[in-house]
Amino acid sequence: MKVAIASGKGGTGKTVVSTSLAWLLAQDGHQVTYVDADVEEPNGHLLLRPELTEERRFSVLVPALRGNSCSGCGECQKACEFNAIVALADRVMVFAELCHSCGGCLLACPDEELIEGPREIGTLAAGFANGESKMAFRSGTLDVGEARATPLIAGLLKDVPGDGIVLVDAPPGTSCSAMEAVRDADLTLLVTEPTAFGLHDLRQTVEMCRTLGRSMAAVINRSDLGPDRVRSYLEGEHIPILAEIPFMREVATAYAHGQIVAAASAPFRDLMATVASHLLQEVKS
Repeated sequence: MKVAIASGKGGTGKTVVSTSLAWLLAQDGHQVTYVDADVEEPNGHLLLRPELTEERRFSVLVPALRGNSCSGCGECQKACEFNAIVALADRVMVFAELCHSCGGCLLACPDEELIEGPREIGTLAAGFANGESKMAFRSGTLDVGEARATPLIAGLLKDVPGDGIVLVDAPPGTSCSAMEAVRDADLTLLVTEPTAFGLHDLRQTVEMCRTLGRSMAAVINRSDLGPDRVRSYLEGEHIPILAEIPFMREVATAYAHGQIVAAASAPFRDLMATVASHLLQEVKS
């Protein structure tokens, strides 16, 4: 079973929830894989402290001229919907950061002068969180300056084993990178907060998940620090609320010290146990 932990905005507690769920399920003897798909700003490793067994560079394919026989016809430029290639008099100029690696320009070139070559955009890592064989760890880190995170997320998720419970810590928001992380999830767990911004972005995330046909459940973090509009919205949309987490100083303290919050706080652990129980019921069904 694959569960994506998502949020419409950053700072809602998504990583706190996902790392705690991974730890709790592993402690109960379940095979868990934690995947940090927030490749532009991964921070799950700060809490899980993984022992890495593998790190490798990840590449995408981008076009380049085979030789010096470009006729300058411009067919490759016409075929590119992303303005990643410009035809000049006798050559082409490729803007690799904009290229989506679709291969359309190669098909369009009547001279067959374009070839594809690898271009590194980030790093993929694998290991075991806290040295526990029951909790596998996967993460991706996008290179500084790269504009597109989606290919790296796709490559990261492609390598994740399908057995056990997979928890995908998705990027915040509803951009292409967030959609890629949520796309194949059996359940999307929405972590939100009772603020005006939280409600606004929650609505967008719900719309994204429904467009992708994903099942949803929700956790309201810092539930006692704002009005009830988020709760009312979720109830009106028939999205089950699995836990409401009040503000707890010990949670903030544990997070600030880089600790797995469920391991450091018994009240928080009890709330996460309720969420984990729901996930296990989904696995059985």
